[in-house]
Amino acid sequence: MPRNSIKKDNLKNNNSNVLKHRIKLLKATVFACVAIILVRLFFIQIIEHGSWVAKADEQHTILETITPKRGEIYMMDKGEPVTVVLNQTTYEVVIDPTVTKKEDIEKVANDYVKDYLVNDIDEVYNQTGLRYSIIAKNIPRNIAEQIADSGIPAIWLKKINQRVYPENELGSSLLGFMNSDGIGQYGVEGSLNDVLTGKEGLIKTTADVNKVALSIGNDNVKIPAEDGKNIVLSIDRGLERGVEEISSEIIESSAATNAAVLIMNPRNGQVLAMSSLPNYNPARYSQIEDASIYLNQTTDVPYEPASICKNFAFSAAINEGVMTSDTTYFNQGYEIVDDWKIDNAEQRSSLYGTLTMKDALYWSLNTGSIYALKLLGGNPNSINQQGREKLYDYYHNKFRLGQITGIELFEAEGMIPDPNEGWGRDSTYANMTFGQNVGLTMVQTASAFSAVVNGGTWYTPTVVKGYYQDGKITNPDDIREKNPLIEDKILSDETSAMMRDMLINNRSYKGDRPGFSIGGKSGTAQVIRNGAYDDSFSELVGSYIGFIAPSGEMPEYIIMTKMWGEGQSIGSGEAMNLFDALSGFLIDYYKIKPGAA
Repeated sequence: MPRNSIKKDNLKNNNSNVLKHRIKLLKATVFACVAIILVRLFFIQIIEHGSWVAKADEQHTILETITPKRGEIYMMDKGEPVTVVLNQTTYEVVIDPTVTKKEDIEKVANDYVKDYLVNDIDEVYNQTGLRYSIIAKNIPRNIAEQIADSGIPAIWLKKINQRVYPENELGSSLLGFMNSDGIGQYGVEGSLNDVLTGKEGLIKTTADVNKVALSIGNDNVKIPAEDGKNIVLSIDRGLERGVEEISSEIIESSAATNAAVLIMNPRNGQVLAMSSLPNYNPARYSQIEDASIYLNQTTDVPYEPASICKNFAFSAAINEGVMTSDTTYFNQGYEIVDDWKIDNAEQRSSLYGTLTMKDALYWSLNTGSIYALKLLGGNPNSINQQGREKLYDYYHNKFRLGQITGIELFEAEGMIPDPNEGWGRDSTYANMTFGQNVGLTMVQTASAFSAVVNGGTWYTPTVVKGYYQDGKITNPDDIREKNPLIEDKILSDETSAMMRDMLINNRSYKGDRPGFSIGGKSGTAQVIRNGAYDDSFSELVGSYIGFIAPSGEMPEYIIMTKMWGEGQSIGSGEAMNLFDALSGFLIDYYKIKPGAA
């Protein structure tokens, strides 16, 4: 065979081998790719099935919470509930930047919600991965309807409830406000926020590519929202308004800059009026520069009510059977306790010598209340451990001073010193008999005073009358579980009657009216500066507490007033003037008929 033919055959065989090798390599590659694809499909369809289904559902599912309607707040007016805090329906414009076209939302912004924008549209679309954004808030219903009728796709209108305070500043420290996050702050809005808020609902439904909800799908879920409960307060709206107007007038005619008032029914603990001035408009809470204005001075701020506490020291001694209103003691104008001289504020020669305890209360003599403490200890000549412990028992355990009362509001605890701890215990307790070295809130003081004059029963103070639904007031059982109403007999009828008699005889002022029993007690407190009482008396806090009843009847109303001003010497006279003005207004407002006695 010729050499050239052999070469050609060898070349042909080599080419055939190369081709076979390439084919084998290609087959192997194809098989490998198919194997990889099959393995990946196995993982996707079997191993990662749930994850991919979830991702698919995410692309075609709308998941949205349903905001409940916040409960409204009512006050009483001539026996009927009237709304003082309500809701106004507004709307939010919500978009998904991955679905909503930028030019569409820009059109909505320019044509409808220019004045309600809360986010910059360019910034929203520059954020990677953003799937939910609120573009505008507080849109009125008519504008929301125009947006809905415009036919612009992939824009959602979310209905919300905006808080409205139609009475403006009325009862602001009592009501509080709802902040921009929809959370109640201060007052009833804050303390009962959970009750007012309700519970969110849920919507989960299948959607098309444009996020339009479809009515089909087995995974659709709708959990209705539970609206918040409407709360009816025991506060009388007309009385509250009168209290605030009269308080403002008294402030203007005095050096005081602040006033607080608490009016309570001592027969059941219901609060009928509760004010702190100056007040504010809850709808414009963010404009307030001094946050202390938010505080409810009757519940949030402990202070020294001064000689008002003589009511409690005297009641304790009378109730223990160691003293009556006719018990006598020798007044020399001062007492020395723990080497500390304690003077009477009232120093006149006619008061030196032997006086009755009725005289001591009438002239508000510190030596008289200290003598009551001595009698509690069984030794008329000195203060001892037994006397301190008994006074503590009455102050803290029976009258519940220096501890929260259980009213349905935020409240400070206050302070009553331990009878057997600390230095100068005897002088501390001597001062406690006339309301110094203690920290009490007005609501604690008023609740204790109610027990003094109502026959001896301490009631839990309350501002909640009930819930309001379908035109009826119902019992607030869940609130009562957390804030149970207590009725505790702590003084005898005889003790209460004797105290009422002494307090009625304690008054001979212009505010009294024929046919009415009006009794009360004043208190003028020094302020503490740099850890010590300011003996210059350059700043004083004046208080007054008293009761009103037709002659011969049990008290149905007590009024406590407090007046003060930074750097101002406000005595109990200003607080008493406010009490007199309010007692006259209350009698006229409720058209209370005088008694025959």
